[in-house]
Amino acid sequence: MNSNANHSIQCSVASCAHHCAQNYCTLHEIKVGCCEANAKSCASTECASFQLR
Repeated sequence: MNSNANHSIQCSVASCAHHCAQNYCTLHEIKVGCCEANAKSCASTECASFQLR
């Protein structure tokens, strides 16, 4: 795991391979995707950069 926190991307998903202990992501950028055709809430979106640790 890369331990270089990107302080521009906060993340609390500890099971992601890109998560670091300070609740940040280690990626330089992330991709956000939709779970539904017309997103109307946060529950309708996802981090498409997620990778299971």
